[in-house]
Amino acid sequence: MNLTLLKHEMLATVKLFSIILAVLMLYIISIVYMYNPEMSNTLKQLTETMPEMMAAFGMSNIGDSLIEFLSTYLYGFLLLILPLVFMIMLANKLIMGYIDNGSMAYLIATPNTRFKIVFTQAFFLVASIFILLSTTTLATIIFSEILFPNELDITAFLTLNIGLFFLHFAISGYCFLVSCSSKDLRTSYAYSTGVPILFYLIEALGNMGGSLEKLQYFTIYSLFDPEKLMAQDNSSIWMLGALFLIGMLCYMLAIRVFVKRDLYL
Repeated sequence: MNLTLLKHEMLATVKLFSIILAVLMLYIISIVYMYNPEMSNTLKQLTETMPEMMAAFGMSNIGDSLIEFLSTYLYGFLLLILPLVFMIMLANKLIMGYIDNGSMAYLIATPNTRFKIVFTQAFFLVASIFILLSTTTLATIIFSEILFPNELDITAFLTLNIGLFFLHFAISGYCFLVSCSSKDLRTSYAYSTGVPILFYLIEALGNMGGSLEKLQYFTIYSLFDPEKLMAQDNSSIWMLGALFLIGMLCYMLAIRVFVKRDLYL
């Protein structure tokens, strides 16, 4: 890797990272704080009032334990969408952003191979996602233990977050592939944003049940099943394996495409 480039990306991304992390922390603390009988009754009434809408965002089952409560209100929408926004912006900035503003010419002119440059950018993207999710996971555990000691099943919670990381690893691989192969920044943003959002909307429609229920099995989000992960079901292992394989293939293909493509700089 190019450590100079890695350090530059860390400094250039700290503002975006801090904003996304701050928003996540605010919501996580709020959701954990809401885990009490009074608020649970209010949420149950809200669910009964808008059952289809709540089901679309994976919030139909409040659960009887803290981890089930967190799984419902954090892993159906918040921890899927906000990290996705971060990944899309960062993946496009790391490759296509440099190509679009002409800075890639300066990077290639340095005594570094294309492989070294693109591998550094791919590593930084994966590391950023890992740090973001690790920080929120640790914060959730600490805050839960402060407010509700010994009520959180930490082993199941960590398994759930491992699954979340593999999901975002796969999606970030796709976004990075788009960034490495697109002809311009607008096209890159269109495809890296459009496809994951479309998959999420299909998943939401599937969650509403009825004739639309089977739609959810046609998206990558169907490989992330919080209930099976928390129960450590055997089927969750191959789901994680599939997500890891998708991510690895996307990153490997992205690196190959960038190394081989013609850049008009």
